Amino acid sequence: MRNIKLIYKSVFIQPLLALLVASLFLLIPKDIQAKTVAFDPDEALQLSRDAIGRQIDSYTFRNRAGRQLKLLDITKEKPYILSLVYTSCYHTCSVATRSLADIVEKARDTYGSDSFNVVTIGFDTRFDKPRTMNSFAKQQDLENEANWYFLSGTKKTVEKLIKNVGFTYLPSPRGFDHLVQATVVAADGKIYRQVYGETIPTPLLLEPLKELILGQPPAAETLVENVIRKVRFFCTSYDPTQDAYRFDFSLFIGMFIGGTIILTGFYTVFIEIRKNKRLS
Repeated sequence: MRNIKLIYKSVFIQPLLALLVASLFLLIPKDIQAKTVAFDPDEALQLSRDAIGRQIDSYTFRNRAGRQLKLLDITKEKPYILSLVYTSCYHTCSVATRSLADIVEKARDTYGSDSFNVVTIGFDTRFDKPRTMNSFAKQQDLENEANWYFLSGTKKTVEKLIKNVGFTYLPSPRGFDHLVQATVVAADGKIYRQVYGETIPTPLLLEPLKELILGQPPAAETLVENVIRKVRFFCTSYDPTQDAYRFDFSLFIGMFIGGTIILTGFYTVFIEIRKNKRLS
């Protein structure tokens, strides 16, 4: 009886399973089949780094309500962080988005809630539509987050953006293999920094934001605003004990006291020299 079962399994069941697998594979779109090759992290990393300094074009997407928005209009001439996800991802994209949200909260506490924007775009255009991007935002508890946009686009638009920012993804049995990256974009639309990982160390993201927000003068800045911005830039530092950036007056006060002592010393020497000249 056991031999009969084995023969039945080898003759009927295994061929049927093989036929089923082959049929399922044929149901996958041809463009997806062509991409099912091994993901090369080193190559993906190099493509990403090569995009630094590149200008991002003004692509048109749809927000969670289905309204069309241009990427340049969303950024409002401010720096922004761009992340790419796919909403059916059961682990990596959610973890990376929540990690990004924690750092964004720290950055807004430091630099101001309106000083930069965040843009999350779904790259799996078959499923990442306005409704699913809205659901993804709710799952991450970010549906009411100000200045954070969850967008979807056509396959053509998303593919152009992906190439523009140096992002790589390939289909896999788990969904997609892709580089987990956050792209920091300057106010002029140029890629300033690429940051990698599901959980990003705070300084890796807040330091480039600091340089863009406080280190570069905006248009039509007054002299007083320039001085305040420079003071904030030099006095904002990372506190590893709190894992946050904070505005520390002590450095500025120390510089002021040191400068005062030096000037007082020069003034004292100058007075003594003049006094000696009079006596002579």
